[in-house]
Amino acid sequence: MSTLVKDDEILEELKRIRTLLEPKPAPPPPPPPKGLWNEFMDFLSKYKVMGLAVAFIMGVYLGSLVQALVKDLVLPIIGLAIPGLGDLATYQITLAQQVFGVGDFLVALITFIIVAFVIFLIVKITRKWGIE
Repeated sequence: MSTLVKDDEILEELKRIRTLLEPKPAPPPPPPPKGLWNEFMDFLSKYKVMGLAVAFIMGVYLGSLVQALVKDLVLPIIGLAIPGLGDLATYQITLAQQVFGVGDFLVALITFIIVAFVIFLIVKITRKWGIE
């Protein structure tokens, strides 16, 4: 009879251990913010809108800076290297009374390549640093 009581005690202890080891339910998610202003602030923080806006503005001004660099420095240097062409930023080709502004296209193309390369380097460096 004593072993039966002992077995019951062991079973009770095992049941208590089982209830202690059962995973607790996850806490409920926080309630959504109330009010238009709080929802707006939550939107700004959730989607990192301010960082996106700063990156966009920096990208626009980086593009203008690189465009000025290409138009005012790089293309005149290329024009000096190729005799007889002059300033490539204003270079035009006339074909059947149509004027093609090849110089503007060259400015845009070289600007795009430089900006794309700078963005590539920034992404590569930030990934190396663990920033994403």
